[in-house]
Amino acid sequence: MTRKMIMLVVLLGVVLLPFSATAQVKIGFVASERIRAEYEEFRDAESQLQVEFRKVQIEYQNMVAKLDSLSQDFETQRLMSSPEWRREKEKEITQLQQNIQIYQQQKVGPEGELYRKQTELESVILTRVKQAVDKVAIDKGYDYILDGSVSLLYGKPTHDVTDDVLHELRKIGAED
Repeated sequence: MTRKMIMLVVLLGVVLLPFSATAQVKIGFVASERIRAEYEEFRDAESQLQVEFRKVQIEYQNMVAKLDSLSQDFETQRLMSSPEWRREKEKEITQLQQNIQIYQQQKVGPEGELYRKQTELESVILTRVKQAVDKVAIDKGYDYILDGSVSLLYGKPTHDVTDDVLHELRKIGAED
């Protein structure tokens, strides 16, 4: 009896193995760079960040110009001024240099305001992109959807679901 069971299991394995090995896996891809370029919310977020960056850049340039002016004044008047004046100006220059460094860290450093704002804006958008990709995958029966902008060397155009994802993103945006 056990010999017949073993033979049946082996026979079923031999017969069913080719069928399970040829099961269709449906894979699609999206061009995330195209989504970033064409999805209006990405463009709006990038515009907001550019405006903020320009403000920070102008403020930084003003601080550097003030430092340059102070340094030039100091150099031109250093030899003809009192020791107290020199110490005061050196202290002022040092303080301004420190303020510039602190400003850079607070605004554009790895934990700065611009980085946090970018992360915040992108987080919301990437959540929507993920929802759209999930919906397209489920609706169209895809097992996997890859980001073609990252490492895809070739993809059949029929498996490109970027247009579908953009369409879903616009629908999600209209609902909000």
